Amino acid sequence: MPDLSRGALGVPISDHPRFVYRSPRRWGDLDAQGHVNNAVYLDHLQDARVAFLHAGAPGLADMLQTGVLVTAHQVEYLAPVGYSSEPLAVSTWIDVLGASRFVVGYEIFDGDALAAQARTTLVPYDLGEGRVRRLNAIERAAFEAYLDPAEPLRPLPRAGVGEGAARYPLTVRWSDLDAFGHVNNVKFYDYVQEARVALMAEGLDWSADVVWSVVRQDLDHVAPLDFRPEPYEVATSVVALGTRSFTLAAEIRDPGSGTVYARARTVGVGPRPLDSTERRAMAVWALPDAAGVPVG
Repeated sequence: MPDLSRGALGVPISDHPRFVYRSPRRWGDLDAQGHVNNAVYLDHLQDARVAFLHAGAPGLADMLQTGVLVTAHQVEYLAPVGYSSEPLAVSTWIDVLGASRFVVGYEIFDGDALAAQARTTLVPYDLGEGRVRRLNAIERAAFEAYLDPAEPLRPLPRAGVGEGAARYPLTVRWSDLDAFGHVNNVKFYDYVQEARVALMAEGLDWSADVVWSVVRQDLDHVAPLDFRPEPYEVATSVVALGTRSFTLAAEIRDPGSGTVYARARTVGVGPRPLDSTERRAMAVWALPDAAGVPVG
């Protein structure tokens, strides 16, 4: 793990192509189990990414004004994180560098413990022209200094939702919008979570000693999501049931037009095997070919 003692806002590490950001925790970020909520990790990633752009070569932070779009996230949760006055350390680098696309890699440390690892795919965008653009020379040189391809996260296959998916009404809050006037990318994890909890509350045991944990969650952004008074919806299907695990697919979409704004996959794990009652309850929302789902 790199030396994290060189400042509160993040510093480039000269002998290794990693940028380390010390991300403060908030008491309000904790969930019902007293851990940092899985969706809040996206805030830590975003803050580290923005600090990285601001600390880079002159002109690099201009991307935050001229336009840069998040197109996908991959997050693997490795250990629960509780509250502490000590910030989390987010080690950040460029994992993949293309002509019009780059992937930011992260490792989130709680002290010496690796709590999560993640990837974010982004594209530079020309807001004036309304199109994706190529990286310019300043951006490419700054990113090449931190280019450090790492072992990829294990694949989490994409899956659609079925006609019988659980449907959760989604109301976008005005405060969910970013500087570009669209829903901020981190809020999509909140939306998927709200729909997932509603589904799980119907089918799984929520006793005090039973904690269901998210261990992996990926999301692909398809189109910008805007504020409106009418609700959108999150459609969720069960893709697979393991001994102690479940895999869900979700779509954030317009219930009227069918327009899809994002697609997500979530893997959850429980402290004990799923019992027959829970399996039957989850099967109500399962795809026809879902693995491990009881028939009849």
